[in-house]
Amino acid sequence: MKSLADWLAHAEHLHPKNIELGLERVRAMAQKLDLVFDCPVITVAGTNGKGSTCAMLESILMHAGYRTAVFTSPHLVHFEERLRLSGEAVKAEALAAHFEAVEEARGDMTLTYFEFTTLALLLCATASKPDVAILEVGLGGRLDAVNVIDADCAIITSIDLDHMEFLGPDRESIGFEKAGIMRAGRPVIVSDPVPPQSVIAHAEAIGADLWRVGRDFNVSGDKQQWGWSGRGRRYSGLAYPALRGANQLVNAAGVLAALEALRPRLPVMAQAVRIGLASVELPGRFQIVPGEPALVLDVAHNPHAVAALAENLDAMGFYPTTHGVFGVMADKDLAPMFARIGPMIDRWYFTDLPTPRAAKAADLQARWEAQNTRADASASAHAGPMEALQAAIDRADPADRIVVFGSFFTVGGVLEHGTPRLRARHLSPDS
Repeated sequence: MKSLADWLAHAEHLHPKNIELGLERVRAMAQKLDLVFDCPVITVAGTNGKGSTCAMLESILMHAGYRTAVFTSPHLVHFEERLRLSGEAVKAEALAAHFEAVEEARGDMTLTYFEFTTLALLLCATASKPDVAILEVGLGGRLDAVNVIDADCAIITSIDLDHMEFLGPDRESIGFEKAGIMRAGRPVIVSDPVPPQSVIAHAEAIGADLWRVGRDFNVSGDKQQWGWSGRGRRYSGLAYPALRGANQLVNAAGVLAALEALRPRLPVMAQAVRIGLASVELPGRFQIVPGEPALVLDVAHNPHAVAALAENLDAMGFYPTTHGVFGVMADKDLAPMFARIGPMIDRWYFTDLPTPRAAKAADLQARWEAQNTRADASASAHAGPMEALQAAIDRADPADRIVVFGSFFTVGGVLEHGTPRLRARHLSPDS
């Protein structure tokens, strides 16, 4: 018997490439493994908002009394976060048998780390006999390993520029890749208010049941509450989702449309919707940790997500100084990210990350310095997220805020030993 760490190390060396899109290998494996869900499957694709959408679906459906299986990626701290069964991360020891089954069925076939681990996690999910499965696409949609499972309902969240070397140079080509999770005659919820034409065209071409925001469902609201109306149902007086940020209403609207589309198979009472949205939790999505200074954690790692983060930071009110801890993959489009959030961050703490795909902290600092126009802003480079966070704490006053953002590795790096509760240095008892 191998430990989970052994299996993950094994999975890293099965294929020469870290990412190789395509369904031939995974489809052949799924057939060998008889990988089938005996329950409704909701598949979620998009550039931003996938994780939040999955978490809201899970919360509402669990409050409605359903047993849920939720597959998401990547993880923040522990690999086991990638599969939640009835809201709990899967136990490491429960995975060994499924890794063994994949290894046995694989023969001499090479699988990427994502393909190998996804197959094992989906096998484990089917073995738990859920009432509903919620699957988050890893990258793109059409050629992602998750797409070997036919979705009973597809959700496409906001679409923007990210992973362009794999998905294409513009929103239209990226939209086409995301649209690959649709199935003929089945509902697809498009929660992006201005979707690429390629998404609409693909839905029409294959005869999917297209739900568009503004046409098939709408939201309304004031500062206290919001309402949703769809094809055959409406909700009024809803509390705003417990996940913070202006973009979460867009995600919640798509979630309610999906539940409405699936109502014949998964009926949900209004009370479950209310409680589910009000109690949903997801670390690292504009997560505000009270303390002195305040701490904000956000896995914003592309221009669209960073723009949403900047908007959310702006809405928080005044802080004398904002410290930014930032680390990200080397392929990201940094210029628009720095341009959008730069005016809000007074002191930068760039960090190295424990993966060869990451940009070096020194390179991030050089890129920032090349386009920085603020004489009053400063920057430093650090060996890891915790070192960067500690440097920020050492310089921060109690009334400041520290924003940790970028890659999952950045946010996960500061959550490794639990959620930090900050007390500025001169507040500690021994100072």
